[in-house]
Amino acid sequence: MFENLPKKAQDVLDWEWSQFQAYYENLAQRELNDSIITTWLSTWSDLSALLAEVYARLYVATTVDTTDEAAEASFNHYLDHIYPAAASAEQKLKEKLLMSELEPAGFEIPLRNMLAESELFCEENLPLQTQVQKLSNEYDRIVGAQSVDWEGQELTLVQLRPVFQDTDREKREAAWRLGSERQLADRDALNKLWQQLMDLRLKIAKNAGFDNFRDYQWKNFKRFDYTPQDCETFHSAIEEWIVPLARRIYDIRREQLGVDSLRPWDTDVDPLGREPLRPFSNSAELIGKTEAIFRQVDPQLGEYFATMRQEGLLDLDNRKGKAPGGYQMDFARAKRPFIFMNAVGLHDDVQTLLHEGGHAFHCFESSQLPYVQQREFSAEMAEVASMSMELLGAPYLAASQGGFYSDADAARARIEHLEGIVQFWPYMAVVDGFQQWVYTHHEAATAPANCDATWAALWDRFMQGIDYSGLDDSKMTGWHRKLHIFQIPFYYVDYGLAQLGAVQVWRNSLDDQTAAVRRYRAGLALGGTRPLPELYAATGAKFAFDSNTVREAAQLLESTLDDLMAV
Repeated sequence: MFENLPKKAQDVLDWEWSQFQAYYENLAQRELNDSIITTWLSTWSDLSALLAEVYARLYVATTVDTTDEAAEASFNHYLDHIYPAAASAEQKLKEKLLMSELEPAGFEIPLRNMLAESELFCEENLPLQTQVQKLSNEYDRIVGAQSVDWEGQELTLVQLRPVFQDTDREKREAAWRLGSERQLADRDALNKLWQQLMDLRLKIAKNAGFDNFRDYQWKNFKRFDYTPQDCETFHSAIEEWIVPLARRIYDIRREQLGVDSLRPWDTDVDPLGREPLRPFSNSAELIGKTEAIFRQVDPQLGEYFATMRQEGLLDLDNRKGKAPGGYQMDFARAKRPFIFMNAVGLHDDVQTLLHEGGHAFHCFESSQLPYVQQREFSAEMAEVASMSMELLGAPYLAASQGGFYSDADAARARIEHLEGIVQFWPYMAVVDGFQQWVYTHHEAATAPANCDATWAALWDRFMQGIDYSGLDDSKMTGWHRKLHIFQIPFYYVDYGLAQLGAVQVWRNSLDDQTAAVRRYRAGLALGGTRPLPELYAATGAKFAFDSNTVREAAQLLESTLDDLMAV
């Protein structure tokens, strides 16, 4: 019957569960043995990939236009009527494979993951997870609707960001305060949303046999290679080596600006009074020049990106009603990536596209693996793919290399990027430390005031050098503006760990770029078929986050910054 399974997810977006159900029942009824296992896995993989792509396409439709009521209705119908039944059917097939005790070649890690999923699976949680997804969409709607009237124009808060690069300090401050006021107007709405999410997540954890959501999510994320205590070690290493370097960067900026204290509206403007970098005027230019950069890094990577351009797999422009942020989504059956972002003409947009391009290349490289279950890799490795590409692409930002800038501006952009890496790690420690506290202190964390106080204390510990005097409400509600906290809890330390891996890939490229990129691609091609330390090793990095590893990264970044500033 699988000969009749549609090949394209677009053909089954309006299917009801009963139309998928027969395929799952057919697989569940088959006798498993060595002679049939390869065919059985292949057909299951095709079916699972089809369902995954249906979800992805319906979700994408809700983010490209949050005002599209039909798209929202279709996605909610999937969440209510397809997702719970599909999850249950998938779980039965996982249990069938586990009970068979068969161990297909290259399936060791998927089997390990399936065992964890089997132990976590709980029918009672399916409707709760659907509610969580709907509340996540509500977060998108609240934040996506935030706009202000600036100089006679209605601007989204993303569209307001270029003003923060204006050399007129009073103008920057006015824009920053206006945006902050608009964000604080949604304080009560986001606090109520938070309380709902907290209650649901605790129920999900307890239904699965856990005392708290952190322990549940650790297993849900298949984190077999490090612990919450390792994250605390990482936080301490960041405090030891990165916070002083970040403070030095902020102090240099303050001196260059000639101000007594560095305020939050002073962090994006060029400290030497130069005009903001404006790398492109439209998305076509952004796409074309980014493609040229990818071709310089590696011709095949450039071909991958060209395929995305040709097949309409890029939605890059910011517009009202579009969900915030950026992401790359796999269309699993088509074996194609889709990139979503909100470009407004800043250098950050170039970095975002390089970043999401790395995710897309992960999809392309791992697509040669025979089973979709082998292409399910961890978030840590996913972010190595993306963050490495930011660093590998940086040498080609100059127009002489096909990129966006003069040589001087390309150096300036690289300085901003490397400074951003340094400044990111302390912020990551705030986000991760906040989540570690939230989900191990549930009763206290359901009170938004306690969350505000915890966030503010962590901010003061790690984010040294920026003066928030008189801006307490904005500082303490910073957790409202990190979508990961609401939508993907604990998916932030992954960025910090991956950045360490990416810096090592970059370090290797300084000695031999061709060899470094070859190893990078080889690591991506493994998908999720090896443990995390082995995947890192395949890319040429080590999976570590102790004081020595962080110190080595800090020293490379500091020396490179010093060299670039001396040019």
